[in-house]
Amino acid sequence: MFGKEKMTTYKFLLLILIVTSAVFGVNAKLSTNYYSSTCPKIQSIVEEGIIKAIKNETRIGASLLRLHFHDCFGCDASVLLDDTGSFIGEKTAVANNNSARGFNVIDDIKAKVEKACPRVVSCADILALAARDSVVYLGGPFWEVGLGRRDSTTASRSAANTSIPQPTFNLSALITSFAAQGLSLNDLVALAGGHTIGLCRCTSFRARIYNDSNIDASFAKSLQNKCPRSGNDNKLAPLDLQTPTFFDNSYFKNLVNRKALLHSDQELFNGSSSDSLVKKYAADNAAFFKDFAKSIVKMSNIKPLTGSKGQIRVNCRKVN
Repeated sequence: MFGKEKMTTYKFLLLILIVTSAVFGVNAKLSTNYYSSTCPKIQSIVEEGIIKAIKNETRIGASLLRLHFHDCFGCDASVLLDDTGSFIGEKTAVANNNSARGFNVIDDIKAKVEKACPRVVSCADILALAARDSVVYLGGPFWEVGLGRRDSTTASRSAANTSIPQPTFNLSALITSFAAQGLSLNDLVALAGGHTIGLCRCTSFRARIYNDSNIDASFAKSLQNKCPRSGNDNKLAPLDLQTPTFFDNSYFKNLVNRKALLHSDQELFNGSSSDSLVKKYAADNAAFFKDFAKSIVKMSNIKPLTGSKGQIRVNCRKVN
């Protein structure tokens, strides 16, 4: 009698565990060795593709990191989808239109991955690996990338416009935007350090160099020569004047010196709650690297499609 009761209790608990797993996604966790048996060469294929791309154009490393950021308030490769008759995608969202880059690099890597292991590796995972390898190649920290994401079958320009932070945001808007994705103030400041590499268009920093008061005067003047009040919209300037192609903590030193290119960046050091973090990272490159790696892993795990959700796209630009 006791044995039957114990077995019944065991079966009941097992049923509860199965239901809980289904509801809360216990089995949906990403894994660093997800492709160990199905596509063991995935990491080397992506790394080789990234090194080739950056050697061809150094700027592309920053572009791929940015692409991952803009995808990862979702992390489902929706940013890679071209518009179709049924939806207007994210490529023409305010934050991406005429500025999102690196699609061809992802296409090239995906083609090589498809030859090695067809219909196995998602575009979302390739993008996550590409961002990590770009940062590492440009001198930044290494982090383990959890894999097992699947690709979205749709995209939304309006959703991208709502979720992706804008260069005009103040600190309160930035905190709200990141908090909506489960990211803390510490995550916000650490991840903003990604702006230590890359370039930015005149349209994104024009208002700052002419209207903001918390900006170094000589810095503003030098930028005004490149970016007039009207015209030259696509003229580029480095987000980090000192080392725009090297991943380091000089971005935070620029904030302390009131030399941030974007209004949203300078908001992180403007007499508020984030000042102490900026000072910490400006003084300690190792601390910045550690926190950046931790925060980007957290960001990369935002609402991934797993299990039977989504699909593994053969072409990253369109649904199968």
